[in-house]
Amino acid sequence: MRPRLGRPRPGDVGAGLVTGLFSIPEGMAYASIAGFNPIAGLFAGVVPAVVGSLTARTVLMVTTLTSAIALTANSVLTDARLEFTAGNIAALAVLTGLVMLLLGLLRLGVVLNFVSHAVMTGFSLGIAVQIIVGVLKDATGYHPQGGNKLVQLADALTHIGSWQAAAVAVSAGTVVVWAVAHLVRRLQTVALLAAMVVVTAVVAILGTHVELVSDIADIPAALPKLSLPDWGSMPTLAGGAVAVALVALAQAASIAPSVPNPDRSRTDTNSDFVSQGLANVAGGLFQALPVGGSLSRTGVSVSAGAKTRWAGIFSGVWLALIVLAFAPLAERIPMPVIGGLIMVVGAEIIYGRRRDVALVWRTSKLSTAAMVVTFLATTGLPLQRAIILGAVLSLLLYCVQAARQAHLVALVQQRDGKWRTSEVPKRLPGRAVTVLHYGGASLFAELPGIDQQWPDPEPASASPGAGPVVVLSFRGLPDVPSATMIKVLHRRADQLREAGGRLMIAGATPLLAKTLEASQLTDALGPDSVFVADETIFAALDHAVAGATTWLQHPAQ
Repeated sequence: MRPRLGRPRPGDVGAGLVTGLFSIPEGMAYASIAGFNPIAGLFAGVVPAVVGSLTARTVLMVTTLTSAIALTANSVLTDARLEFTAGNIAALAVLTGLVMLLLGLLRLGVVLNFVSHAVMTGFSLGIAVQIIVGVLKDATGYHPQGGNKLVQLADALTHIGSWQAAAVAVSAGTVVVWAVAHLVRRLQTVALLAAMVVVTAVVAILGTHVELVSDIADIPAALPKLSLPDWGSMPTLAGGAVAVALVALAQAASIAPSVPNPDRSRTDTNSDFVSQGLANVAGGLFQALPVGGSLSRTGVSVSAGAKTRWAGIFSGVWLALIVLAFAPLAERIPMPVIGGLIMVVGAEIIYGRRRDVALVWRTSKLSTAAMVVTFLATTGLPLQRAIILGAVLSLLLYCVQAARQAHLVALVQQRDGKWRTSEVPKRLPGRAVTVLHYGGASLFAELPGIDQQWPDPEPASASPGAGPVVVLSFRGLPDVPSATMIKVLHRRADQLREAGGRLMIAGATPLLAKTLEASQLTDALGPDSVFVADETIFAALDHAVAGATTWLQHPAQ
């Protein structure tokens, strides 16, 4: 379904202005902490914001640079041993966009469901620490040493005497002004902007000597220009682009549930993948760093009165106009001000995740371990490796939990025909039908536990009909079960046949029945042994029990 543009509302114009102004300190700061030219962060709020808002199915989502994306891009280029040139940045942004487009067109949005909440919590906390440590030099004037962000944080705290008084005073003043503005309800959405403007003005009036944005880069009073990617660096950056895309998409996935569409239209993860992909390709060609859906920038827009996708479009347009008209003023922003603002952002991320941390902590030791490992990886490894490690941990966590939840129960039919659950018998009685229900996903890791639960047949004559008949019932088993599952069923069928009984299966899908036949399991089970499920619950089970009872009475048939 093609996104509808609709008509702008009055609130969209104001929300776009506030969001565009907010993009100046935040975009430049995020680029700065990641070691990029702040202008690339500034321009990430122009073309990508417009393209993203034009095409997104999550109407109010603002597509722009985030701290996690900036830091991941830094890790990718550093790991590839490439310089932070305009061509390499454009190549990374375009490749990231192509990866997003491919994932969206192939409708692979479901992959984000496999990144667990515990892993995302650890990743977010690690990013927050990365943010805070990344601006310590700007906020204190001291450059912390160490190869690990936690080590750098400890180094900065143990060298407080080396901090520059002027830088600390400006950054601390910025935090104070932000806190005061944040206490005023009407100023909450622009508290960061208010702190930036007030403290910048005070520094200029007092003539305090601190590093300014102009000491790092000149802000051109011009729109972003065409910047072609370095095609030669693309093969080297291909793997890193996947990591940047996953980080960006994982962050953006939390926006749709948090900010539903005002017109009540449905969001679509895959369409949003495509939207962010287009924004990256377009932005990469116009001097922007890789981008993604920004929860913080979207929150600012919504709080400022956004009603339609036009709010995001206006944010990019307003930002472009502000750069054109007020570039010299933006260059006067002190770097300690940006450092103080980003420390506030990092602290807000940590504070905002406090309930998530408590939830994971109370859930299980395994989830807590996954959260802690992801946090340590995010603070100690390149981010593209940390996100891959987090994805692997999520899959392992899923496998372990699935294996733990898998179980066998016995089903006993009542006089009224209904079924109730019971404990699995220790032995399978001869000349009787025993119904076992399997609850699981046919995951190979869960089958050893299931195999241990399976009761052995009582000693009986090997003549057909003298042993037990087991009807194995299940619902929701994959159409293509694991090879381990087929092997276990083969062995149990052989065991029952040797004891004079047999195994029957109830509840199979038509495709699963064909798979069992292709694997030659049906030959081991015997004729009329697989009963396909239909719309009536337990109908296949009733048919299987009736067939098993008939076979016990006439085993030769």
